[in-house]
Amino acid sequence: MLTRGEHFASDIEGAMSSLGGPSSKAVLTFLTPAERSRVDAAGQGCYTTMHREDLEQVLVDLRSRPVSAIIVSVARYQQQHAPHMARLVREFPRVPAVALLTANEARTTQALLSLGHQGVRTLVDARDPAGWRDLRQFVAREIPGSIEAVAMQRMRQELTAARPSCLAFFDALFTVPTTLTTVRQLARMLGVMPTTFMSRFFRNGLPAPKKYLALARLVRAAALLENPGYSITQVALLLEYSSPQSFSRHVQGMLDCGAATFRRRYTGESMLQDMCDRVIIPHRHALQTFDPIDSPPPWLTRQDTPVSLALPHAG
Repeated sequence: MLTRGEHFASDIEGAMSSLGGPSSKAVLTFLTPAERSRVDAAGQGCYTTMHREDLEQVLVDLRSRPVSAIIVSVARYQQQHAPHMARLVREFPRVPAVALLTANEARTTQALLSLGHQGVRTLVDARDPAGWRDLRQFVAREIPGSIEAVAMQRMRQELTAARPSCLAFFDALFTVPTTLTTVRQLARMLGVMPTTFMSRFFRNGLPAPKKYLALARLVRAAALLENPGYSITQVALLLEYSSPQSFSRHVQGMLDCGAATFRRRYTGESMLQDMCDRVIIPHRHALQTFDPIDSPPPWLTRQDTPVSLALPHAG
């Protein structure tokens, strides 16, 4: 029989969808009217589309909200769009841009060559019905080079014998919506009372879950700041810090450096390495057997010597 933790590990994506997680990824589009309805239908329950009339609007949205991907219509793309497309790819290299091909036209080859020249590396050919499935799968999965995918893979490399529920905890750290910023919210999402959740870390001699969450947020912040199009202020707001000053204080308290130095010093992957050095590798032995979701109560695991009760002799 599966434990509650194992059930959660196998269904983490569904659990997070109710909080606006992976199933509500935001996708920006620059499409023809006919393509919009088909892209909407392909993404039902998987991603939310935000259709824009020009690439300048796409750039504005990229700076103001987390975005999982950008879909650009080959049919709608014109040569005059090249400067905006180049700027989009240059300023937001970690947001994948996808060229969507739905029909053959006289200028299709020219448009594809131009998109490739501007840095678009992914093409979805939706002239075949299977292409719509490919589009959905591309957006639904964590992009192989994304910091979320890299972090989840790294946890499995560091904790090769960890329980499913422990890995689910780390997966949640890197995939929860940015609106989830406290351990209480995280515990409730995992289906554990917050006080119980926090005490399990303490009893196992592990750093507080607040520290794991804080470092994971900095990993995501460092990855976002790899995009030159994001300012420190914009990243602070995207990750739901109360203000840029709050973000700077958080960085100073965790890493003893300012936000500008943090941007220069760290990439997403180097910040992930820093997190591993601080709270994963030194506690690897404890984490391999740790169950943050389904731990038994302390009295069930005590090794105290049982007390013998002397019964009175019948007399």
